[in-house]
Parts: sequence; structure tokens; C-alpha cells
Amino acid sequence: MIMSQSKKKSVKESPEYSLDRMKKEITELSQKYEELKLKYQDKSRQVSLFKAVEFINSEHFELKQFLDRVMDWIMVATKTESAALLLLDESEQNLEFKVAKGPSSAGLEGQTISKTEGIAGKTLSTNQPYISQNVQEDSNWSSRIAKTLDYSTVNLLAVPLCIRGVPKGVIEIINKNSGELFNDNDVALLESLSVEVALALENARLLDSARYRADNFTKLARLSAILNSSLDQKTVRKRALESVVELLECETGSLYLIDEERNELYFEVALGDKGDAVKEVRLKMGEGVAGWVAENGKSDLVPDTTLDPRWAKRVDEKSDFITNNMITVPVKAKNKVIGVLQAINKLDGRKPDRSDLKLLESLSDQVAIALENARLYEQQKEMFFETAEALAAAIEKRDPYTGGHTRRVRDFSLATGRHLGLSDEELELLEITAILHDIGKIGVDDAILRKPGKLTDEEFDKMKMHTSYGYEILRNVKQLAPAIPGMRHHHERVDGKGYPHGLKGKDIPLLARIICVADTWDAMTSNRPYRQGLSDKIAYEEFKANKNKQFDLKVINAFLRAYNNGEIISQKKEEELSSESE
Repeated sequence: MIMSQSKKKSVKESPEYSLDRMKKEITELSQKYEELKLKYQDKSRQVSLFKAVEFINSEHFELKQFLDRVMDWIMVATKTESAALLLLDESEQNLEFKVAKGPSSAGLEGQTISKTEGIAGKTLSTNQPYISQNVQEDSNWSSRIAKTLDYSTVNLLAVPLCIRGVPKGVIEIINKNSGELFNDNDVALLESLSVEVALALENARLLDSARYRADNFTKLARLSAILNSSLDQKTVRKRALESVVELLECETGSLYLIDEERNELYFEVALGDKGDAVKEVRLKMGEGVAGWVAENGKSDLVPDTTLDPRWAKRVDEKSDFITNNMITVPVKAKNKVIGVLQAINKLDGRKPDRSDLKLLESLSDQVAIALENARLYEQQKEMFFETAEALAAAIEKRDPYTGGHTRRVRDFSLATGRHLGLSDEELELLEITAILHDIGKIGVDDAILRKPGKLTDEEFDKMKMHTSYGYEILRNVKQLAPAIPGMRHHHERVDGKGYPHGLKGKDIPLLARIICVADTWDAMTSNRPYRQGLSDKIAYEEFKANKNKQFDLKVINAFLRAYNNGEIISQKKEEELSSESE
């Protein structure tokens, strides 16, 4: 109480001093309040930004959606009507409107301007903030795009967006809500925001890029497995183009291979309705973009074919197809260019970029491996078949009366197999089995094998041993194990009266049932020293009569369909055709 009275006395004694002191304290408190308020606003902005940045780590992150949130946040923080974010494109020659916010701004997104055009270009080139209090009278203002919008820009503030110290874009804010002019405080605020946005954008880009690479790596791994799941060259080539279309998200693709003898490129595979027409087109080495890539062994990116003088228009003219853009990469095996792979026309009107080119190069490496593996396999398979055919030919040399028998049985069997709907793998096995079906005759005595007359019962019993001899020979070759049942049982009959084991019906392997029909047809229609072969007509009727007796009904019907389709050419028919051609 005493102190209160003392204070009152002091105030009465020095009223002016007390009033000045009070004003000073109020001013200080006001400044502290403003400082705290600004700090709170900064913290609030940071919290808002952190929330936006947290979105980067969400499972459903999309860069465009993230940028939309950031620009919404900037408009609230700066209290402005509109805002735009422009970033340099891949060429770094143009600024693209990545995000545009505010009235009538939807039409801006996706549009581009030169990196030196307008206020944005000025801001980027100088790497300094730019204020225009009246854009209509500003010499740096470009009205080219503004004219397309139903919106009046009065004033504008732009600051550069720097990533790692290098200007990569511009942030613009337009027309303050209060109608006031932009000032230095606005500049400082937007600059501080741009630093935070740049950091967040870089993190978002890095994550988006990492996810893009991870997604592409996963796709590449899966497509590589698909490519290498087949050793058939045609299948590999077709799958290569299907992989191009899926991975590069493009309209179509093409695969050229090099014809070394003619020094030309030819379409091995082309997808789409016009694929067959395109296959007729051949390019000289160095001709067109594909020829240039093949000749130089370097990849090439053509964002607009109309601007590239190398583009061979006759390919489009032949296929009635319009090529707008393309990526072309060499396909190399053992450092040698064996072909060219192309991704044509990115979907949704997009332009291909360097990341697409790198992606196609990675796929090309996988395609090259798959093609080389398929080629080596095909080479080994051809050698294997040629060896088998050489063995069969050697056996036929011992029997002068059955020349061409093995070849005809193979052809008849394959024609029948195709009409039975056998797969490519089954047909391949059928072919090798048919070639080797008489391999066991190597163990039959020449006196029996080369006898010009009909065999006695005892001699025939020895001849029948050739199926068992064949089994003894082939069982020692692991790779030929699948062919043994068809070879061993090709003399069985569905009624059980065949040899060597008297198997019936479906107990006889399918390949054996097919070869039985083919072998019997050739035996019936071929000439022997002791008899003339039957005519096709008589043999045809004999076959029909023996359905479900000697032959499998399904197999004999397939054989007869092949015959009626002109796919079964008997020895007699071959001789007739040969004499006619002479």
C-alpha cells in the first residue's frame, strides 16, 4: 500500500516523464508483438509446408498434385489472387507453366514461353526478384499468353526458383487481395518461401525420380524375364516390340535387323495393322534415322520428325502411318550392331526425352541378349537336326530302295501334327522323332536290309528288331530321351497287333501314332523291287478302311485333311511333278 502511494506520488511529480515512458514501453511491446507474430506466421508457414512435404512420402504421391498444394499454400501466405510456377523444360530453352492458380488460370498449365520472354524470362536470366506495379506499362511484360485469358493482371511479383544455387524456374504472384502494391516485405517473404519450395521441390523430384527408376527397373526385370523365357527367335522379336510399347508408353515400335550381304536394314517385326506392309520396306545403311543409328552405332532422339532431314518419309507412306517422334537405339551383340530398336510416338501427345532414351537403351541391352541366346540356340538346333538327318541319310545309303523315305515321313508327320493342333514345341519334337524313327536299322544285317525280294518270316522278325536297336542307341543320349517313345513304338497298332510290345489305343504315344500313319503311307505308295507302289487314290481308300484298326481315328482324320489340303506329296506324286517340270 505504501509502495502504491509512492508510485502515485512519483507519477504526479513527473507526469510528462511517465507518459513518455509509457509510450516507449507500448512501442516496444508492439514491436515485440509484431516480431512474435511474424515468427508465428513463419512457423505456421513452415508447418503448412511440412504438411505439404509429408505428402511426398505418402504412398500415392504425385508430383503435379504436390506442386498444386505448394502453390495453394503460397497464395494463402502472400494473400494474392493468383500465382504461377514456371520451370525449365528438358531442353532448358523454355519455361513451362507447371502450375497456375487463380481466376481463368486453367488454360495456362502446359503452355511454354521462351526462357527469355516476359517478366518471368527477365527474372530467370537476372536471377533477381522483379516487381511490376503496372504490367500494362512495363516493357518487360509479355501479353502474348495473357490475351488468351479472361483475367486482368494489374501488378506482379516474380522471384527466381533456385535449385542448388542454379535458377531453374520462377514463382509469380499476381494482384494482392487488398488491392495494395507489392513492397519489399512481399519480396522478402516470397524469396524466403521460394527457398523452402525449392528444397521441397528438389526432394520431391528426387523421390519421384527414384520411384520412376524403381518402377522402370521392376518393369525391365519383368520384361527381361519374358524376353528370355523363349528361345524362338520370332517370339523373342515380337516380345521385344511389345516390351518397347509397354515400357516407353508409346504408340508402336519397330525392330530392324541388318542384312550384311546387301548392307541394308529390313523390318523383322513391326506392330500394328500396317506391320506387314512395313516389312516390305528396306533401308540402306545410313538412310533415315534408323540407318544413321545402325551405321554410327549411336542412339538418337527425334522429338519432331518433320524437323529432321534424315527422316525417311517413304516408310510412313508405305504403311499409311504418321510418325511424329521417335527414339532409336542400336541393338548390339558382342559390341557389333545387329539391328535397331525404335519407340514411336509417345502417348497422350507427350514428347520423348533423355530419360526415355536411356530406358530404351537399357531395354535394348536385354533384347540383344535374348536375340543372341535365341540365335545361338537356333544354330545349335540346326546343327543337331542336320546331324540327325545325316545319320538317317547314312542308314538310307545302306538301303537303296528307300531313298527319301525319312524326309517324306518327316514331312507327312509334321503336316498331320499341324492339323492336330500341336504346339511349336510338340512339332519340333515330332520332327526329330520322325527323322530318327528308323535309326535302329543300323543294327540290321545288310543281307536283310538290302534284300531285293520279300522278307521271310524269320527275316521280318529280325527286321522288327530295329525299334529295339533304336531304343538302345537313343537311350544313351540324354537330350533325345523325349523322342524315344515315338521312335520305339511307331510300328504299334491301335488294335494291339503291332510291335514291339503290342500296345493298344491311347497306350501308344501320340507321336508314335502319327509316325505310324506317315510311315505306312510312304511304304504303301513307294516302289519296291518286288512290287509297284499303290496309287494315292487306292492308298487313300485303304487308310479310310483301316480307321480304328491299324490307325488312330483322330490321327488318320488329320492326315487325310492334310492330304486333301495338298500337304501330302507321295513318292509317285513327286516323280509326276518332277517329270512335268522337265
